[in-house]
Amino acid sequence: MSLNVEHLLTDHIDLWTSAIENKSSAGRGSSRKQTLYGIKKLRELILELAVRGKLVPQDPNDEPASELLKRIEAERDQLVKEGKIKKPKKLPEISDEEKPFELPEGWVWVRLGNLGIVASSSRVHKKDWLSNGIPFYRAREIIRLSQNGYVDNELFISETLFEELTKSGNTPQENDLMITGVGTIGVPYIVRSNDRFYFKDASVLIFKNHYSLYPTFIHNFMKSPFWKGLIHEGSMGTTVHTLTIARANTVLVPFAPLREQHRIVAKVDELMALCDQLEQQTEQQLDAHQQLVDTLLDTLTQSQNADELADNWARLSEHFDTLFTTEASIDQLKQTILQLAVMGKLVPQNPNDEPASELLKRIAAEKAQLIKDGKIKKQKPLPPISEEEKPFKLPEGWEWVRLDDICYGVTSGSTPPKDVFSEETGIPYLKVYNIRNQNIDFNYKKQFITAEYHSTKLKRSSLYPGDVLMNIVGPPLGKIAIIPDDYPEWNCNQAIVFFRPIVKEINLFLYSYLCAGLFLERIELIGTAGQDNISVTKSRSIVFPLLSLSEQGRIVTKINELFTLCDQLKERLAQSQQTQLQLTDTLVTEALH
Repeated sequence: MSLNVEHLLTDHIDLWTSAIENKSSAGRGSSRKQTLYGIKKLRELILELAVRGKLVPQDPNDEPASELLKRIEAERDQLVKEGKIKKPKKLPEISDEEKPFELPEGWVWVRLGNLGIVASSSRVHKKDWLSNGIPFYRAREIIRLSQNGYVDNELFISETLFEELTKSGNTPQENDLMITGVGTIGVPYIVRSNDRFYFKDASVLIFKNHYSLYPTFIHNFMKSPFWKGLIHEGSMGTTVHTLTIARANTVLVPFAPLREQHRIVAKVDELMALCDQLEQQTEQQLDAHQQLVDTLLDTLTQSQNADELADNWARLSEHFDTLFTTEASIDQLKQTILQLAVMGKLVPQNPNDEPASELLKRIAAEKAQLIKDGKIKKQKPLPPISEEEKPFKLPEGWEWVRLDDICYGVTSGSTPPKDVFSEETGIPYLKVYNIRNQNIDFNYKKQFITAEYHSTKLKRSSLYPGDVLMNIVGPPLGKIAIIPDDYPEWNCNQAIVFFRPIVKEINLFLYSYLCAGLFLERIELIGTAGQDNISVTKSRSIVFPLLSLSEQGRIVTKINELFTLCDQLKERLAQSQQTQLQLTDTLVTEALH
């Protein structure tokens, strides 16, 4: 019995297209990828229905698959008699307990090894690898061929060696199937008429199609979740899955009448083309949505005055529910909030606030006293701030300064020898990977250094709660965090620079400013071995908008308030997405029963 799969597709089209799974990674500049989970599951469902005989109706006039099997057996016996193939090892009979589901009338269960010869290649030694000649494929090349239909190959063997290996009889020929045997196992590729290559033993298996089976039917079977489940259930190896010849030979194949095989393949092709269209339309809609979000958020940061900003915000607010429907768009909104905040556009200015120039005088006086008392070293003076360095126009009462003007000595950490490290006790020691989602995640690869080494050799890079960190080795640059108060003292390696404002209360606004990332557009980077780095001197030189402590407090409070709303929005979105994924899984399960 077959299902009306077109109805299954069209009746639930909103679910297939709206079930989207986020794959996010931490840090500025890292791309967030979305998986069209619903369409992916629909493709799997189509293939699963195909192998179960539920994709197209059966035709009682079709010759049953058992007759096709008899011809295969007769042809195999003839090839053995003529010495063209070796007599294959007899495979165990299929018991009723082994059969995972009931097949339609006219179908039969058969082991893969009874439909062709599953084999490997002759050993090709590394010394025989060349940079040109006959392509030599490993599992990774077969996967690319399967996905793209072509591969940029880097390994070859000589024509002479290829001719020698061809005598073994396992050279790929048209309509044979290559199957990956290690790593991502079971990925199939149908050999084409113009293909001429050899393959690595054990890494790749070959299904020699000696009996002229319809290869696309077998290919579709090997792309189905049913096949993947069978081969992984019996795969060996602790860290790397492997598919052995013996295991592949015994895999059960639900084998359809030949004419039905052709109808199934035609229907699969037709439905996969519909999935392609659905996928393309969904991606175009996501792209269009992203462009709309980009445009409307840009109007906020580019607003010339308070009235224009209010008008643009009102326009955006009208469409809030339809705009911020993805994790990426909510993250963009948070980034825009930060940018508006540090530009002085998030809260109104109060003319009664002390101007930044007064705060700067107090900081300069305190810094001069610290230098006089020998508590900090006098740094080489930095050049005046040029107009080109200023990323935006400041509100009344604000001042551009360099971070070096308002902080204790800006410096980076260093790497101690291995014998001072511990996983359990000492001074917590940070590396760039501990800065995740603009916070310190010390539980990730936690490590400590001895208190003695910290207080002597690494005293210069001692860190304290409230210090602001930034990674200066990328990619990505712009990972920012504030040292929490979990421990009284910390330390870090040389890929991290830290800022300790002389007036500690500045640290929260400083953190917000660095998280906004506007400074990165104007800072001069150092390129080293394919990495973008920021020098300590350039870190000292970062221009910073100084404003009154009272306005800093109002801005940070507003940021926290709006971020809480964004996080609530994101949480509701995650719950909604989880529901969509569960509904998709339920629909797939129901369709198979």
